[in-house]
Amino acid sequence: MEIIKKFKIDGILLLKTSLHSDERGSFIESFSKKLNLILGQDFRWLQDNESFSKKNVFRGLHFQKGINSQSKLLRVSHGKILDVLVDLRKDSKTFKKYITVKLDSRNLILFIPKGIAHGFLSLSNNTIVNYKCDNEYNPKSESGINPFISKFDINWGVNDDEIIISDKDASFPSLDDSYVFE
Repeated sequence: MEIIKKFKIDGILLLKTSLHSDERGSFIESFSKKLNLILGQDFRWLQDNESFSKKNVFRGLHFQKGINSQSKLLRVSHGKILDVLVDLRKDSKTFKKYITVKLDSRNLILFIPKGIAHGFLSLSNNTIVNYKCDNEYNPKSESGINPFISKFDINWGVNDDEIIISDKDASFPSLDDSYVFE
């Protein structure tokens, strides 16, 4: 596994693991403890999550507040997504800045550090996203940002009225009214 890209938001990394293919199909090592050496920290990955989404479903922008904040390792095991990441770390030089990343390969892994809001738009049917978290989910610490009422200039590739978003995610505040990591 190796880091293949660093982004303008400090700490977000794109990693690539080997894909082994033959006439039977393919194999990847999606996680190994040696990943901690590459990331330069001794993470304790405590929770695995998986989402299944139809095309045009938007999930996010989610994060856990305070002591329940989470770093994540995200991988698309089937389909395609447009991932959106927003820096909510007040002391960061990219505070309140965002990036988008298209992911559609089983052997790419996105590392998301604590203090980053994260969400994605499913660009295909039957999209499966897997992610590991270094802290368990706590419903009392759940929060998010609604990117559709924020001042984001994102080309979603579809009309806003085609995007499917849950009532809970739509009720999140704009970036200007969002929680901030001090």
